[in-house]
Amino acid sequence: MVEPELTERRRQVLQAVLDDYIRTAGPVGSRVVAKRYPLGLSPATIRNTMADLEELGYLTQPHTSAGRVPTDQAYRFYVDSLLPGRERGHRASPPFSPRTEVESLMAEISQHLSVSSRLTGMVLAPPLRTTILERVELLALEGNRVLAVVVTESGWLTTKVLSVEPAIPPGELREFSRLLTDRFGGRTFESIQQWVERAGERPQDPDQAEDLARQVLAVVGERNLYLSGILNILDQPEFSDIQAMKDLLRTLEAKGRLVNLLTLHADSPGVQVLIGRENPYEELQDFSLVTSTYSAGNQVLGILGVVGPRRMPYDQIVSLVEETATLMGQWLRGLNEAERSRVRV
Repeated sequence: MVEPELTERRRQVLQAVLDDYIRTAGPVGSRVVAKRYPLGLSPATIRNTMADLEELGYLTQPHTSAGRVPTDQAYRFYVDSLLPGRERGHRASPPFSPRTEVESLMAEISQHLSVSSRLTGMVLAPPLRTTILERVELLALEGNRVLAVVVTESGWLTTKVLSVEPAIPPGELREFSRLLTDRFGGRTFESIQQWVERAGERPQDPDQAEDLARQVLAVVGERNLYLSGILNILDQPEFSDIQAMKDLLRTLEAKGRLVNLLTLHADSPGVQVLIGRENPYEELQDFSLVTSTYSAGNQVLGILGVVGPRRMPYDQIVSLVEETATLMGQWLRGLNEAERSRVRV
C-alpha cells in the first residue's frame, strides 16, 4: 500500500533516486535527477522534493554537501509499491537435470543464483522443521554400512550411509525399519529432532538398536546451507572497508545465523524480502535477503535466495529467485521419483 504522504511527484523523484543509487552506489543530487530522468521538473523543484522525502524518512544525506541516498524505508517502499507493476524477464532454464545427485543439484542452484545476480546465492536443503515423516527404510550395504532412506509425506526422499557395529542382517534391518516407521511416521521433523536430543542426554551407553535409531532420525535434523559467490559481495562499494569485509566473511562462513533466519521464513510461502534493519540479527543488518520457499505439492521442501547489499536491483533479484524456486520444485520432484524407484524394496 502506497504511503498517503507520497504524492505522485514524490514517488517519481524517489524512484529516480533509488534507480540511480542502485546503479552507481553514489549519493544522488537534484541536478543528476533532472539530467538523467525525464520528470519535467527543475533542479530546484527536485531539490525541494528530495528535502521533503528526507523529512519523511525515505532519504538521508551522508554529508551536507552531498546528494541523498535511500534508507531502508525507501527500499521497503520500492519493494512493496514499485515492483508489482514492472515487467519481469524470463530467463533460460539453467542446465540442470533431474538425474543430478541431491548435493550437486543444491550446489549448482546456489551457483546459478550467484552468477545470475552477481551476489551471493544460497540454498537451504530439506528437511525443515514442519516436514512430516512418512516412513523409514534401512538397506544393508557392504560390511557394516547401512543406507538409511527417510521419506516425507510430500514424497521427498533423503538418504544417508550409516555405520553400525556389529553388522545387522538384512532381515533385522527390515523389521527395524517397520518399528521406526510405526513409532515416528506422521510426526513432524521438529518433534523427532526433540526426541533425538533427549535420547542423546541419557547418561547410559545406548544399545545397538537405540544407537542406530539416533543415527537414522538425526538425518531429519540436518539443514545443509549451500552458499556460492561470497566474494561477489566484496566487489560492492559498501564493503570496501577492511573491517566490514572481515565482519561479512565471518558472518557468511559461520552460516548459523543465515540457517536460523531462513528457517524462520519456512512458514511464509512465495518470495520474501528482508531489508537491512528488518533483519533480527545485528551482524546482517547491512544486507538484504530475497528468498523464496520451493515446494512439492503443498509441502515446503526448503528455501533458496540471494543475499547482498541493501542497494540491490530488487526487481531483477525477485524475478530470479521466484523463477528459480519454481524450477527447483519441478527438478526435485523428478529427482525424487527417480530415487524412489531406485531404492524401492
